[in-house]
Amino acid sequence: MTSTLVTGIGELTTNDPELGRLTDAALVFTDRVEWVGPASSAPAADTRVDVEGRAVLPGWVDSHTHLVFAGDRTAEFEARMAGQAYAAGGIAVTVEATRAASDAELAANLRRLVSEAVAQGTTTVETKTGYGLTVADEVRSARIAAAEVDEVTFLGAHLVPPGTDADEYVALVVGEMLDAVAPHVRWADVFCEQGAFDADQSRAVLEAARAKGLGLRVHGNQLGEGPGVRLAVELGAASVDHCTYLSAADVDALANSSTVATLLPACDLSTRQALPPARELVDAGATVALASNCNPGSSYTTSMAYCITTAVLQLRLTVEEAVTAATLNGAKALGRTDVGHLSPGARADVHVLDAPSTTHLAYRPGVPLTHAVWRAGVRRR
Repeated sequence: MTSTLVTGIGELTTNDPELGRLTDAALVFTDRVEWVGPASSAPAADTRVDVEGRAVLPGWVDSHTHLVFAGDRTAEFEARMAGQAYAAGGIAVTVEATRAASDAELAANLRRLVSEAVAQGTTTVETKTGYGLTVADEVRSARIAAAEVDEVTFLGAHLVPPGTDADEYVALVVGEMLDAVAPHVRWADVFCEQGAFDADQSRAVLEAARAKGLGLRVHGNQLGEGPGVRLAVELGAASVDHCTYLSAADVDALANSSTVATLLPACDLSTRQALPPARELVDAGATVALASNCNPGSSYTTSMAYCITTAVLQLRLTVEEAVTAATLNGAKALGRTDVGHLSPGARADVHVLDAPSTTHLAYRPGVPLTHAVWRAGVRRR
C-alpha cells in the first residue's frame, strides 16, 4: 500500500492526549496513520507532500445531518427571516417532495451534498432517514444513505404524518417499520419535542430500537426545555442533539453521563432560536460536539467551518474546544474511535488548512480555508 509523508506542517492538531498539538511536524499515512512526530525525525515514504507551513488537523466529523431528501424550502426560510416562528411541522413539506422523488434523484442529491462537505474538510458523515415516514420510503432512504455515508440513523419518528393518529404511527414505527429498516442502519433517533413526539412515545421508540440492537440518539430540547435530555441520559443514548434550552439539571445530567451534547448552531441561527449554553456545558464537564444539521428546512449548510466560527464567536468556545467538538467529540457521538484524531492507527482522514493555525477558522470568518483533504488515505481535494 502506498504511503504518504506530509511534511512542512506548521501546526498539527492530533487530538491525541499524549501527542497534543505539534509544530514543525510531519505525518505518515497509508489508509491509516502510521507515524506522527517532528519533521526532523520523519521516516521515508513512497510520496511526499510539503504543505509549506500550513495547519493540519483531523477531518471534520459531522455527526448529525438529514441528507436524503428532495424539494426546496426557500419560501419557509424567507418567511422565518420576516418574523414567522419556526415549528416542527415544516418537515411535512420535505416528506411530500421526498416521497415523490425517484431513487436516482435522492441518491444524486445526497452525493452532491456529501461531495460539497468533503470539499470543506468533512471526512465522516452521519445522516438520517425521516423524510419518508412510510415503511417503503424509510427503507429506501436507509438503503440509499448506507451506500454513500459512514453512519446511518433511522428517524422514522421524525414527525407524525398529517392525518395520522400519533399512537398508531408510533406502533408502526416500533413494529413493521423498525423491522424493515434495521438491517440498513446502526442507530435510531426520535424527535422528542412539542409538535413531534412526547416522552412516552419517544421512550417506546428508543426502547424498541435498543431491543433491535441499534444505538440510540435523541433530538431534544430544541424548542424549549423538555424531557429529551433526561430521556437520552437515562437510556444511555450516544448523543442528544440540539440542546438549545437546558435547565441546570439538564446540564448536570449531561456532565455526569457518557451522552454527548451535540450542538447545532447553524440551525439555531437559521431558525432564530436562542443559542445553546455551550460554555456552561463545557465548564460543567459535559462532552460537547458540533454538527451541521444539514437539511433543507432549518439548516441548509454543509459547512462545519461555519459551525466552528459560530461556536467561537457566538457560543464562547475557544478555537481548540470548537475544533475538538467538530472532530474528536463528533466521533464520540457516533461511537467511533477510528476517526476524529490523528494518532497512529486512526483512519487517515487529514485536513490541511490554507492557514498557519486553526485559529484562522474563527479569525477569518467566512473565508474558505480548506487546502487539501485525504479520506482513508485517498486524496479527495
